[in-house]
Amino acid sequence: MAPVGRFAPSPTGLLHFGSLVTAVASYLSARSRNGRWLVRIEDLDPPRMQAGAIESILQTLSYYGFEWDGEIILQSNLVRQAAYGEALAQLAPYTYPCYCSRKQLQHSAKQGRFGAIYPDTCRSAIPALASHQSAAIRIKTPDHIIGFHDAIHGDYSQSLHAEIGDFVLKRADGLWAYQLAVVVDDAYQGITEVVRGADLLDNTPRQIYLQQLLGYPTPQYTHIPLVLNVQGEKLSKQTYAPALLLDEHSRRQNLYQALQFLKQNPPTDLATAPLQTIWDWGIKQWNLAPLIQ
Repeated sequence: MAPVGRFAPSPTGLLHFGSLVTAVASYLSARSRNGRWLVRIEDLDPPRMQAGAIESILQTLSYYGFEWDGEIILQSNLVRQAAYGEALAQLAPYTYPCYCSRKQLQHSAKQGRFGAIYPDTCRSAIPALASHQSAAIRIKTPDHIIGFHDAIHGDYSQSLHAEIGDFVLKRADGLWAYQLAVVVDDAYQGITEVVRGADLLDNTPRQIYLQQLLGYPTPQYTHIPLVLNVQGEKLSKQTYAPALLLDEHSRRQNLYQALQFLKQNPPTDLATAPLQTIWDWGIKQWNLAPLIQ
């Protein structure tokens, strides 16, 4: 069966070279096997969104030669928001309201290798005066191991309750959490493979757990290496990563350098080749093996 991949940026900033590498990897992975490639805008958090970012992201993808299939999904769409509500209702036997503030958790939560571990404060007891507070919705996590095979990193697993704790599906301010929305939308769009940055590797067991509870299929996961700046930090808006330039020379050079970063060993003359030639070479030659750890 031909794969269905996707690129799902958040419009909190403009696309940078790290974004391009992720998009190129997911695109080539799907297209090299005559698959479909979808674009989804993960605009779940309005306070963090940058004005004009959605339009800029789509313009940049188009300018760099990406061709997506089907309609572009926005998570802020009312239909998608309703779908998250339906999924939350289906998960109701496993969820509970949480009234803990960030300040409370700073004092009570233990720190694990993935950050703070929720200490089960509201799992079995509702704090006093809870009815006067807004509540987040958390899901009870299991004690058993949840694992999967990543195409690059190999076997990976977590004990969700011990290492993560019960995590949030809907925030106290009414916004949907990424973990729920991404699972619902991947199932809705029929995604069969998720190619994304290695910083999301530790999110995957949580998403697989939700897939299991909701009866969704689990895609193949591929977490590619992160592009780092000279300080060893991931390129991002927070680390002031420069936006991709929209000129002929820059797009050829950036695509060529993305292929180099992905260890595809492109020939030197490809750096000055026409855009379509670069894409044709990348689709024909795509090989994940050099990235496998």
